[in-house]
Amino acid sequence: MYGDVEKKTLAILRVLSEAGRSLGARAISQRLKGYGIHLTERAVRYHLKLMDERGWTRLVGQRDGRVITEEGMKELEHARVKDKVGFVLTKIEALSFMTDFSPKERKGLIPVNLSIVSRQDLPEALEAMALAFKAGICVSKRIKIIPGGEKVGNVVIPDERVGVATVCSIVINGVLLKAGVPMDSRFGGILEIRGGKPQRFVELIHYAGSSLDPSEAFIRAGMTSVREVARKGSGKVLANFREVPAVCKGVVEETLSQLKQAGIGGVVSLGGIGEDVCEVPVEIGKMGMVLLGGLNPLACVQEMGINAENMAMSSVLPYEEMEPFEEVYGKICG
Repeated sequence: MYGDVEKKTLAILRVLSEAGRSLGARAISQRLKGYGIHLTERAVRYHLKLMDERGWTRLVGQRDGRVITEEGMKELEHARVKDKVGFVLTKIEALSFMTDFSPKERKGLIPVNLSIVSRQDLPEALEAMALAFKAGICVSKRIKIIPGGEKVGNVVIPDERVGVATVCSIVINGVLLKAGVPMDSRFGGILEIRGGKPQRFVELIHYAGSSLDPSEAFIRAGMTSVREVARKGSGKVLANFREVPAVCKGVVEETLSQLKQAGIGGVVSLGGIGEDVCEVPVEIGKMGMVLLGGLNPLACVQEMGINAENMAMSSVLPYEEMEPFEEVYGKICG
């Protein structure tokens, strides 16, 4: 019973967090239905009273309702870790479904990563990213700069900062899904490169058993050397491992070709049927695929000691809103 109450409480906190403003019991009750939770206004008020006592919410007026407090945000971030296990995989599947990008028409929604840096650090951050984009250590050479005050998905960019959206490798999952190809996302990891060629995964985190995005964790831990790979052809980059049914081989190759023509790549290696890829065993009847992580350019920013908050698999944005990195770099850095 306690677990059920806790689940509903956290759902209310999530609703208030995403709203970014005060909400009354009626509005909260309506929004909870989107999470599959049906609570009457009276039941919501009961939970809110308990949350007020814990300091997670605060009443701002009988008509204006409640807002989430700083303590409430902390609880939402850290509570029920066991329920977050596998969350990354769920997010990959959701963003894949939301992708409707057409390689031929070169328009539609694509999954993006979001990184937030201070306005004053933006030119230096772009300078650091340029190395990775020039070397092709990315999924796409298109980005979008989001000014402070604007919202991307559920994230509002602080006024004194700017957001940098980069194309996420899940775009390949999404486009293949629309082509009828199911993709098994296995893990994210650190891929060793020697002499410009992929060798093996030296670290990995399985999506199904993780509550954290692997790329975010590896960047935060300082485990990449993307700048070295861009300069000397050897080092460690962010990469992901996927599997697709071998029977889909022709469709996969054709789709990847169309994506490449549209400026979306990042496929490091596509193995043969049942063939090991970068020392990773592949199931019989499947093909392994290694994809570069979309946050590799931002790993360069971290390697330069520039502070950035990275959120992999953040949301989806229209492809048409993304601009070539060279153009953005030219406008901001001259």
